[in-house]
Amino acid sequence: QVQFVESGGGLVQPGGSLKLSCILRGAIGTIFADQTMAWYRRAPGKQREVLASMTSTGIYTRYAKFVQDRFTISRDNAENTAFLQMDNLKPEDTAAYYCNFDPSSANYWGQGTQVTVSA
Repeated sequence: QVQFVESGGGLVQPGGSLKLSCILRGAIGTIFADQTMAWYRRAPGKQREVLASMTSTGIYTRYAKFVQDRFTISRDNAENTAFLQMDNLKPEDTAAYYCNFDPSSANYWGQGTQVTVSA
């Protein structure tokens, strides 16, 4: 089964940092390397939102305004892995974080990794 597996979440104080990782397990060929990757999050009671995306070669990136200058997306196509460096975290960043292609593939959603920002 092909699925994204996220890791790296946890409890962090406001102003702190975390680096999330996700790997596309079960992938064959260049399915990962050929796609734009994105990170998403869903907070309790809210809809899923896109945070950042990166094209297949890594040349172009896009960020939501509310994470611009705080979050950095990157990828390692050789390892089918994407990363999200999160700095200056705020309580409102508390959510479950997911990665997927952009546009997302319904079949590949993983379990996500929980990020909690609290003093």
